[in-house]
Amino acid sequence: MTKVVAKVADKEIKESDVVQFIEEIGPQVAMQFQSAEGIKTIIQEMINQEVLLLDAKENKLDEEEEFKVVLNHTVDNLLKNYAFSKILNSVTVSDEEVEKYFEDNKGTFAKEMANASHILVDSEEKANEIKKEIEEGKEFAQAAMEYSSCPSKDAGGELGEFPRGAMVPEFENKAFSMEEGEISEPVKTQFGYHIIKLNSKTDPNNINFESVKQDVKSEALRIKQQEAYLKKLDSLKDVYKSEIFEESI
Repeated sequence: MTKVVAKVADKEIKESDVVQFIEEIGPQVAMQFQSAEGIKTIIQEMINQEVLLLDAKENKLDEEEEFKVVLNHTVDNLLKNYAFSKILNSVTVSDEEVEKYFEDNKGTFAKEMANASHILVDSEEKANEIKKEIEEGKEFAQAAMEYSSCPSKDAGGELGEFPRGAMVPEFENKAFSMEEGEISEPVKTQFGYHIIKLNSKTDPNNINFESVKQDVKSEALRIKQQEAYLKKLDSLKDVYKSEIFEESI
Protein backbone atom coordinates (compact mmCIF):
# COMPACT_ATOMS: atom_id res chain seq x y z
CA MET A 1 0.00 0.00 0.00
CA THR A 2 1.50 3.32 -1.06
CA LYS A 3 1.61 6.49 1.04
CA VAL A 4 -1.28 8.96 0.98
CA VAL A 5 0.16 12.33 -0.10
CA ALA A 6 -3.04 14.41 -0.20
CA LYS A 7 -6.78 14.25 0.37
CA VAL A 8 -9.73 15.98 -1.30
CA ALA A 9 -12.99 15.48 0.61
CA ASP A 10 -13.08 11.67 1.03
CA LYS A 11 -10.80 10.96 -1.95
CA GLU A 12 -7.20 10.02 -1.11
CA ILE A 13 -4.37 10.84 -3.51
CA LYS A 14 -1.65 8.23 -3.15
CA GLU A 15 2.00 8.22 -4.11
CA SER A 16 1.19 5.69 -6.85
CA ASP A 17 -1.40 8.12 -8.28
CA VAL A 18 1.30 10.79 -8.54
CA VAL A 19 3.64 8.36 -10.32
CA GLN A 20 0.87 7.47 -12.79
CA PHE A 21 0.07 11.15 -13.39
CA ILE A 22 3.74 11.87 -14.16
CA GLU A 23 3.90 8.91 -16.56
CA GLU A 24 0.82 10.18 -18.39
CA ILE A 25 2.16 13.70 -18.96
CA GLY A 26 5.20 12.28 -20.78
CA PRO A 27 8.95 12.33 -20.05
CA GLN A 28 9.72 15.72 -21.60
CA VAL A 29 7.13 17.57 -19.50
CA ALA A 30 7.85 15.43 -16.43
CA MET A 31 11.49 16.55 -16.46
CA GLN A 32 10.32 20.00 -15.33
CA PHE A 33 8.88 18.54 -12.12
CA GLN A 34 11.70 16.36 -10.76
CA SER A 35 12.40 18.45 -7.65
CA ALA A 36 10.46 18.27 -4.37
CA GLU A 37 8.83 21.59 -5.28
CA GLY A 38 7.94 20.19 -8.69
CA ILE A 39 6.28 17.13 -7.14
CA LYS A 40 4.31 19.45 -4.86
CA THR A 41 3.13 21.37 -7.95
CA ILE A 42 2.00 18.08 -9.53
CA ILE A 43 0.06 17.13 -6.38
CA GLN A 44 -1.62 20.55 -6.30
CA GLU A 45 -2.68 20.13 -9.93
CA MET A 46 -4.13 16.70 -9.08
CA ILE A 47 -6.07 18.32 -6.22
CA ASN A 48 -7.35 21.01 -8.60
CA GLN A 49 -8.56 18.38 -11.05
CA GLU A 50 -10.24 16.35 -8.29
CA VAL A 51 -12.02 19.47 -7.00
CA LEU A 52 -13.24 20.20 -10.53
CA LEU A 53 -14.49 16.61 -10.86
CA LEU A 54 -16.37 16.76 -7.56
CA ASP A 55 -18.00 20.04 -8.58
CA ALA A 56 -18.98 18.59 -11.98
CA LYS A 57 -20.66 15.62 -10.29
CA GLU A 58 -22.35 17.87 -7.74
CA ASN A 59 -23.85 19.91 -10.59
CA LYS A 60 -24.79 16.72 -12.51
CA LEU A 61 -22.75 17.66 -15.58
CA ASP A 62 -22.46 13.94 -16.32
CA GLU A 63 -26.22 13.86 -16.95
CA GLU A 64 -26.17 16.56 -19.63
CA GLU A 65 -26.85 15.42 -23.19
CA GLU A 66 -23.80 17.21 -24.57
CA PHE A 67 -21.58 15.28 -22.15
CA LYS A 68 -23.22 11.97 -23.10
CA VAL A 69 -22.48 12.64 -26.79
CA VAL A 70 -18.82 13.36 -25.99
CA LEU A 71 -18.65 10.30 -23.72
CA ASN A 72 -20.10 7.97 -26.36
CA HIS A 73 -17.71 9.33 -28.98
CA THR A 74 -14.75 8.84 -26.62
CA VAL A 75 -15.83 5.29 -25.73
CA ASP A 76 -16.22 4.43 -29.42
CA ASN A 77 -12.72 5.69 -30.19
CA LEU A 78 -11.24 3.80 -27.25
CA LEU A 79 -13.01 0.62 -28.34
CA LYS A 80 -11.76 0.99 -31.94
CA ASN A 81 -8.20 1.47 -30.72
CA TYR A 82 -8.55 -1.48 -28.34
CA ALA A 83 -9.88 -3.74 -31.12
CA PHE A 84 -7.00 -2.67 -33.36
CA SER A 85 -4.42 -3.34 -30.64
CA LYS A 86 -5.98 -6.77 -29.98
CA ILE A 87 -5.35 -7.72 -33.60
CA LEU A 88 -1.74 -6.50 -33.49
CA ASN A 89 -1.00 -8.12 -30.13
CA SER A 90 -2.29 -11.47 -31.34
CA VAL A 91 0.50 -11.62 -33.92
CA THR A 92 3.93 -13.06 -33.22
CA VAL A 93 6.86 -14.07 -35.40
CA SER A 94 9.06 -17.09 -34.82
CA ASP A 95 12.85 -17.10 -35.15
CA GLU A 96 12.43 -19.16 -38.31
CA GLU A 97 10.11 -16.53 -39.82
CA VAL A 98 12.55 -13.76 -38.94
CA GLU A 99 15.47 -15.59 -40.56
CA LYS A 100 13.41 -16.33 -43.68
CA TYR A 101 12.36 -12.67 -43.95
CA PHE A 102 16.01 -11.69 -43.68
CA GLU A 103 17.06 -14.09 -46.44
CA ASP A 104 14.21 -12.95 -48.70
CA ASN A 105 14.90 -9.24 -48.11
CA LYS A 106 18.62 -9.15 -47.42
CA GLY A 107 19.12 -6.15 -49.71
CA THR A 108 16.86 -4.03 -47.50
CA PHE A 109 19.08 -4.54 -44.47
CA ALA A 110 22.47 -4.64 -46.18
CA LYS A 111 24.13 -1.34 -45.33
CA GLU A 112 27.71 -0.36 -45.99
CA MET A 113 29.14 0.54 -42.60
CA ALA A 114 32.37 2.23 -41.55
CA ASN A 115 34.09 2.41 -38.19
CA ALA A 116 36.34 5.45 -37.93
CA SER A 117 38.20 7.72 -35.56
CA HIS A 118 39.04 11.37 -36.19
CA ILE A 119 40.86 14.41 -34.93
CA LEU A 120 39.08 17.74 -35.41
CA VAL A 121 40.95 21.07 -35.41
CA ASP A 122 40.18 24.56 -36.68
CA SER A 123 42.95 25.01 -39.25
CA GLU A 124 44.53 23.03 -42.07
CA GLU A 125 47.99 24.03 -40.86
CA LYS A 126 47.33 22.53 -37.43
CA ALA A 127 45.90 19.38 -39.02
CA ASN A 128 49.02 18.93 -41.14
CA GLU A 129 51.26 19.34 -38.09
CA ILE A 130 49.32 16.64 -36.23
CA LYS A 131 49.36 14.33 -39.25
CA LYS A 132 53.15 14.68 -39.38
CA GLU A 133 53.44 13.77 -35.68
CA ILE A 134 51.38 10.63 -36.31
CA GLU A 135 53.54 9.69 -39.30
CA GLU A 136 56.59 10.08 -37.06
CA GLY A 137 55.21 7.57 -34.56
CA LYS A 138 52.65 9.29 -32.33
CA GLU A 139 49.63 7.10 -31.60
CA PHE A 140 46.45 8.36 -33.35
CA ALA A 141 44.37 7.98 -30.16
CA GLN A 142 46.93 9.94 -28.15
CA ALA A 143 46.96 12.74 -30.73
CA ALA A 144 43.16 12.85 -30.65
CA MET A 145 43.11 13.18 -26.87
CA GLU A 146 45.69 15.99 -27.00
CA TYR A 147 44.50 18.04 -29.95
CA SER A 148 40.93 17.23 -31.05
CA SER A 149 38.12 19.70 -30.29
CA CYS A 150 35.46 16.99 -30.74
CA PRO A 151 33.99 15.33 -27.60
CA SER A 152 35.12 12.01 -29.10
CA LYS A 153 38.65 13.00 -28.01
CA ASP A 154 37.96 11.33 -24.65
CA ALA A 155 37.62 8.01 -26.50
CA GLY A 156 40.76 8.57 -28.56
CA GLY A 157 38.73 10.06 -31.39
CA GLU A 158 36.60 6.95 -31.91
CA LEU A 159 33.25 7.61 -33.58
CA GLY A 160 32.11 4.00 -33.64
CA GLU A 161 30.25 2.41 -36.53
CA PHE A 162 28.07 4.47 -38.87
CA PRO A 163 26.24 3.93 -42.19
CA ARG A 164 26.28 6.10 -45.29
CA GLY A 165 24.21 9.20 -44.74
CA ALA A 166 25.10 9.61 -41.07
CA MET A 167 28.00 12.04 -41.56
CA VAL A 168 28.44 15.24 -43.56
CA PRO A 169 29.22 14.43 -47.25
CA GLU A 170 32.89 15.48 -47.24
CA PHE A 171 33.65 13.30 -44.21
CA GLU A 172 31.57 10.37 -45.43
CA ASN A 173 32.98 10.32 -48.95
CA LYS A 174 36.53 10.24 -47.64
CA ALA A 175 35.89 7.65 -44.92
CA PHE A 176 34.18 5.18 -47.26
CA SER A 177 36.89 5.56 -49.91
CA MET A 178 39.72 4.64 -47.53
CA GLU A 179 41.37 1.32 -46.76
CA GLU A 180 41.29 -0.17 -43.27
CA GLY A 181 44.02 1.32 -41.10
CA GLU A 182 44.58 4.25 -43.48
CA ILE A 183 44.93 7.79 -42.11
CA SER A 184 43.69 10.60 -44.32
CA GLU A 185 45.06 13.98 -45.28
CA PRO A 186 43.11 16.87 -43.67
CA VAL A 187 39.47 16.89 -44.78
CA LYS A 188 37.59 20.19 -44.62
CA THR A 189 33.94 20.27 -43.49
CA GLN A 190 31.66 22.88 -41.94
CA PHE A 191 33.07 21.88 -38.53
CA GLY A 192 36.74 22.39 -39.33
CA TYR A 193 39.55 20.10 -40.50
CA HIS A 194 39.46 16.37 -39.81
CA ILE A 195 42.19 13.77 -39.84
CA ILE A 196 40.34 10.49 -40.34
CA LYS A 197 41.49 7.00 -39.47
CA LEU A 198 39.42 4.15 -40.92
CA ASN A 199 39.33 1.34 -38.38
CA SER A 200 37.14 -1.04 -40.36
CA LYS A 201 34.57 -1.18 -43.13
CA THR A 202 31.68 -3.62 -43.57
CA ASP A 203 30.85 -5.01 -47.00
CA PRO A 204 27.03 -4.97 -47.36
CA ASN A 205 27.29 -8.26 -49.23
CA ASN A 206 28.67 -9.90 -46.09
CA ILE A 207 26.02 -8.63 -43.70
CA ASN A 208 25.67 -10.61 -40.47
CA PHE A 209 22.13 -11.64 -39.49
CA GLU A 210 22.73 -11.18 -35.75
CA SER A 211 23.81 -7.55 -36.27
CA VAL A 212 20.43 -6.61 -37.77
CA LYS A 213 18.20 -9.22 -36.11
CA GLN A 214 16.11 -6.72 -34.11
CA ASP A 215 15.47 -4.53 -37.16
CA VAL A 216 14.51 -7.59 -39.20
CA LYS A 217 12.20 -8.86 -36.46
CA SER A 218 10.45 -5.48 -36.15
CA GLU A 219 9.87 -5.27 -39.90
CA ALA A 220 8.74 -8.90 -40.21
CA LEU A 221 6.31 -8.37 -37.32
CA ARG A 222 4.97 -5.15 -38.84
CA ILE A 223 4.28 -6.87 -42.17
CA LYS A 224 2.58 -9.82 -40.48
CA GLN A 225 0.46 -7.49 -38.32
CA GLN A 226 -0.63 -5.55 -41.39
CA GLU A 227 -1.63 -8.80 -43.09
CA ALA A 228 -3.62 -9.86 -40.00
CA TYR A 229 -5.40 -6.49 -39.93
CA LEU A 230 -6.34 -6.65 -43.61
CA LYS A 231 -7.47 -10.27 -43.24
CA LYS A 232 -9.72 -9.29 -40.32
CA LEU A 233 -11.26 -6.44 -42.32
CA ASP A 234 -11.82 -8.74 -45.28
CA SER A 235 -13.64 -11.25 -43.06
CA LEU A 236 -15.99 -8.50 -41.84
CA LYS A 237 -16.98 -7.17 -45.26
CA ASP A 238 -19.82 -9.66 -45.65
CA VAL A 239 -20.94 -9.22 -42.04
CA TYR A 240 -21.22 -5.44 -42.11
CA LYS A 241 -22.14 -4.11 -45.53
CA SER A 242 -20.64 -0.76 -46.45
CA GLU A 243 -20.94 1.65 -49.37
CA ILE A 244 -19.27 4.89 -50.43
CA PHE A 245 -21.55 7.46 -52.07
CA GLU A 246 -19.08 8.96 -54.54
CA GLU A 247 -21.60 11.47 -55.87
CA SER A 248 -21.69 13.05 -52.43
CA ILE A 249 -17.93 13.50 -52.20
